[in-house]
Amino acid sequence: MSVNIAIVVGNLGKDPEVRFTQSGRAVANFPIATSESWTGQDGSPQERTEWHNIVVWGKQAESCGQYLSKGRQVFVQGRIQTRKWTDQNGQDRYTTEIVAQRVQFLGGGGGARASQESQDQGFGESSSSFQSPPIDDDIPF
Repeated sequence: MSVNIAIVVGNLGKDPEVRFTQSGRAVANFPIATSESWTGQDGSPQERTEWHNIVVWGKQAESCGQYLSKGRQVFVQGRIQTRKWTDQNGQDRYTTEIVAQRVQFLGGGGGARASQESQDQGFGESSSSFQSPPIDDDIPF
């Protein structure tokens, strides 16, 4: 048995870039920053930021393009995927990204809050409806 699940809560580093495939299917790409803070051995504050490349497909991608913007906090659940491609010089390059299956918009952003889930594992159109997220004050983070 194997499991490939990534859960990230962070802030968008730039506005989502939404494009459409030749068949008309939407795909959105955007980076999310997560940060951790701690106190070093010498007592000085330390911080590290990690950047995650996010890919969202279908109607969920269109919603991300409409409601998300740089700085907005978002919850993403998906699978980690590494793709290989060849650059203009013929060199092999690799990109690791999270292919979102669930995106939940958090925090402000003009009052727009939304949640959308996809059971399609990143392939095909989302069969779930666009809905408001449940409000839960007992979330442990």
